[in-house]
Amino acid sequence: MNTSPRIPATPPSVLAQIARLPELPMPEIKTLWQKLFGAATPNYNRPFLERRIAYRLQEVEFRKVDANLMERNQRRIESLLETGEVRKRDRDTRPAVGTVLTREYRDVEYCVVATADGQYEFNGRMYPSLSMIAREITGTRWSGPLFFGLKGPAKPETSARKGAQR
Repeated sequence: MNTSPRIPATPPSVLAQIARLPELPMPEIKTLWQKLFGAATPNYNRPFLERRIAYRLQEVEFRKVDANLMERNQRRIESLLETGEVRKRDRDTRPAVGTVLTREYRDVEYCVVATADGQYEFNGRMYPSLSMIAREITGTRWSGPLFFGLKGPAKPETSARKGAQR
């Protein structure tokens, strides 16, 4: 059962703005920089300014799509400042919006698309979790993130570690 998912397109306004950056006169580049960054351009290197503006346009647009991204990053930064250690990634294994997850199972390729509302589209239907999709595909209970390769299997404890814990 090979399905071709609908992949959400990058908003045309962002693509159009980025595509026309090379055509803009330098005064307009400076005005756009001022609008996006709230400061005068740091230099007059046009390729540098275009790249930074393109990145900022995408950052502004996609922040609307995944508002939790900034919050998760802020929590990680605060944790780093408090403990001095980098914590492992949050257990949130949700892929970015628009990500297409592909898995071959019993010689059939299955595709799932992560949507903006935190759900997943599979075979034209919406699912709240990858585990529900994995169960539909396999007929048995599976960890959806494990089935689609978003996380690895749990590491079995070695006998040395087991003995040290007793």
